[in-house]
Amino acid sequence: MLAKLNYMELRTVNMGVISNGTTLLDAGALDSGVATGAMTLIKTLTASSSATLDFLNGASSVVFDSTYDSYVFKFIDIHPATDDTDLTFQVDVGTGTSYGQTITSTAFQVFHGEDGNSGAIAYKANRDQAQGTAFQPICQDIGNGNDESMNGELTIFSPSSGTFVKHFIGLGTNVYSGDASIQIYTAGYVNTTTALTRIRFKMDSGNIDAGTIKMYGIK
Repeated sequence: MLAKLNYMELRTVNMGVISNGTTLLDAGALDSGVATGAMTLIKTLTASSSATLDFLNGASSVVFDSTYDSYVFKFIDIHPATDDTDLTFQVDVGTGTSYGQTITSTAFQVFHGEDGNSGAIAYKANRDQAQGTAFQPICQDIGNGNDESMNGELTIFSPSSGTFVKHFIGLGTNVYSGDASIQIYTAGYVNTTTALTRIRFKMDSGNIDAGTIKMYGIK
């Protein structure tokens, strides 16, 4: 960590910020030796009355590999065909297609109505799992009105690891059919030390009528 600098020790003319001989900025640009954690877009899937959106390959023949330390999925205007449904996900290993890996997870909800009433925050026991194999919800009760949709993201950490279980963090925000804003915060782990190779997204009822999921890798 950089030592605390006083005014005379901080030099920013042309050569950038320098402390103890280490250049962090060179003419306004990050030095190439500094890790930036840039997101790389790998793949985009767009729904059209889709039963599932499956990511089966990414930067290589499997969707997750050691190219990236973590992977982020962005959900953009996910619109369900059926009212009050959840976007969910599951993963698999090897060439498996059962999408029934063991998950332990936790979730809580923030809720507020358009009328200014019913504001609440609560643990969601019906959206957690304790060594379950179901698809994991990452939102709650998306309305299927023409102007209603869900947005959010899911991060999976070190999915190609052969040593550790696979942690994930999800955030979903959507319009509830009862004219309210709902946010669901989800976290947990897939309880396997085997590398993950694929991921499936689907509604817990009906099709994904429309919407886009983008997959990014982060080094």
